[in-house]
Amino acid sequence: MTRVALLWHMHQPYYEDLRTHEHILPWVRLHALKDYYGMAALVSEFPGLKVTFNLVPSLLVQLEAFAADRARDPYLDIGLKPAEALTDDDRLFIVRNFFHAQRQRMIDIYPRYAELLAIRGYPGSTREATAAAERFTVDDLRDLQVWHKLVWLDPYYLEGDDRVRSLVGKGQLFGEEDKQLLREVELELLNKVLPAYRAGAASGQIEISASPFYHPILPLLCDTDIYKRTHPESPMPRYRFAHPEDALEQLTRAAACHERLFGARPVGLWPSEGSVSDAIIPLVSQAGFRWLATDELVLARSLNTSFSRTAEGHLEQPERLYRPYVIDTGGARVACAFRDHLLSDLIGFSYAGRPAEAAADDFVSRLVEAGRRFAKRTGGEDALISVVLDGENAWEHFEGGGRPFLRALYGRLAKHAELRTVTMTEGCSGATDTLTSIFPGSWIDANFYIWIGHRDDQRAWDQLSEARAALDRPSNVSPEARAQAREEVLIAEGSDWCWWYGDDHSSEHDEEFDDLYRRHLGNVYRLLEKPVPDDLFVTNISTIVSAAAESGPTGLIHPTIDGEETSYFEWLHAGRLEIHDLPGAMHQTDRPRAIVCEIRFGFDRERLYVRVDAVRPMTEVLDDGYECSLKFLEPDGIRLSVTAGDGRLVATYWDRRGDPPSWHRRGPSGASVAAGTVLEVAVPIAELNPRAALRFVVALYDRAGSEVERHPASWPIEAAVAEALVEAAFWRA
Repeated sequence: MTRVALLWHMHQPYYEDLRTHEHILPWVRLHALKDYYGMAALVSEFPGLKVTFNLVPSLLVQLEAFAADRARDPYLDIGLKPAEALTDDDRLFIVRNFFHAQRQRMIDIYPRYAELLAIRGYPGSTREATAAAERFTVDDLRDLQVWHKLVWLDPYYLEGDDRVRSLVGKGQLFGEEDKQLLREVELELLNKVLPAYRAGAASGQIEISASPFYHPILPLLCDTDIYKRTHPESPMPRYRFAHPEDALEQLTRAAACHERLFGARPVGLWPSEGSVSDAIIPLVSQAGFRWLATDELVLARSLNTSFSRTAEGHLEQPERLYRPYVIDTGGARVACAFRDHLLSDLIGFSYAGRPAEAAADDFVSRLVEAGRRFAKRTGGEDALISVVLDGENAWEHFEGGGRPFLRALYGRLAKHAELRTVTMTEGCSGATDTLTSIFPGSWIDANFYIWIGHRDDQRAWDQLSEARAALDRPSNVSPEARAQAREEVLIAEGSDWCWWYGDDHSSEHDEEFDDLYRRHLGNVYRLLEKPVPDDLFVTNISTIVSAAAESGPTGLIHPTIDGEETSYFEWLHAGRLEIHDLPGAMHQTDRPRAIVCEIRFGFDRERLYVRVDAVRPMTEVLDDGYECSLKFLEPDGIRLSVTAGDGRLVATYWDRRGDPPSWHRRGPSGASVAAGTVLEVAVPIAELNPRAALRFVVALYDRAGSEVERHPASWPIEAAVAEALVEAAFWRA
């Protein structure tokens, strides 16, 4: 009898900004509506079927909050707002973000939703999106508010709930009462999720396993130098991160979370992204886990061999893969199952385009053949075939949210004469084959390149290392503030932030992920009452193309530094950056307007010139006690501040140095400054002593010394330093 261990991995990163309590993206809530409840409920239709669900605590605690109506995200708030009350910003947000759904399976099958997409089109720029929003009537917007949520409802509700069927049948011209009805359904569904898993676990059909609390890559937390095992010549972060105690805390907190929610501590672990190393095994054991799972390529590397397949995809070494092992290293023993990569990927990436029955037949026939090959090679032993994959993101590409395929598959597995489904604990019990070392890697190519191999990743690791070091330094903050700062570090250790850095993965939300990662680390410093490092205000995404500057410099400039626009031509060839709003949360209707409204910048052969325009004369801004500063990221740690006092302007250099680093006054500068209607600054390039580039932002400080504005918000104005320094082609903003 071939044993089949199915593990569905349910995971979302921690989207909440702990300062604002806003959940930046809606995916916990939307996937809870579409996948989390139904995946558990579906198992109960097939008595005797056994499945393992891996539930990540960072998902579970957010799900709890949404079910209790304690959590909010901008998509939820704007979706519930009366259509007549939507502001221009709201309308723009809706038109840009309320079509986040798989088009073929979730938009085109509903005529009204498809019609609304046709009205919008595919705007690229903000100007095009604004024009698209103007094409929507109030009725269009209300219909879009409904359809955006309606298509994410569980197939059980779409097919069998009279309330939902009536909304789908109505199709258009929804009223505000329809939105409230849909909200009632939403809360009802959210509150069914955790009970469905508890019921499945109580019945014995479902085993619930865990991942580290905030889904970090455990081997990298233990020591980032482990990456050198597979990439010895790769550039590395400046700072080595080595905190196995953090890895252990992520594991113990995950076990405690599951015990609280499900009444029992989990015995199984899917380490984030299947990432393993020798260093994590004692920690996994210490936290109480008895088995873990990872990928077949990790096993092959651990055995110093390779696996090959026939033209039909059948494994030629089934006796090596289709059995559980015991990893015995570091004084600890943990059982381990290794997933069949091909079978897992067939469900995750291939079967969506096939008819459900045919796909299920193909999968089952592969399982049967694999089990027979194993028995033949081992003299009649029973195989353990582990299939581990994402349990949520694939289904939007399947017909009927994946339910026809899953019902066809489960039905065949439940009654097949040669196959028996088992939980991962059952599958791993009795393991005797021993590995004295596990190769360090993940399910992707048996290495950690995705999370540390890019320049963007390495910058993020350096920021994490610096924040982690700040947490360890003595400070006078309250224990509560220190505990909150610790929480922010643990969140930032999650794998998802670096998943989206680099050029191998991208989504429409790369900038939101990047922004939230830097927010979490910035919050560490705020809670510790330390200055937030400047690089946390600048995007880590090196591939981003900024749209902030309407234009870069087109030639040399020679302005008169007098605080006035002396001539139309003096700043004609300067670069130009317009500011409309203060940076902040994705959607915040009550945010203040920025004081600075425009920045111009350029060079001659000896000086950097910057002009700052405000919503009122800059003399008034400075006389009110504000400080205007040029803050340089390259050269790192230099700030040129301009303040007013005793009827004159003072330009002062500051250096950021020390451990922990802080700003220290260097003394007067040779810069020329003048304030009138505008502020004009001319900085001798030689005083900055740049090596390869100039990168700076313009910041405004209040009387208390707090930074209240920074422009650009997410990336610096920059220019290469070379003989051709002054050429416009070297500018980027």
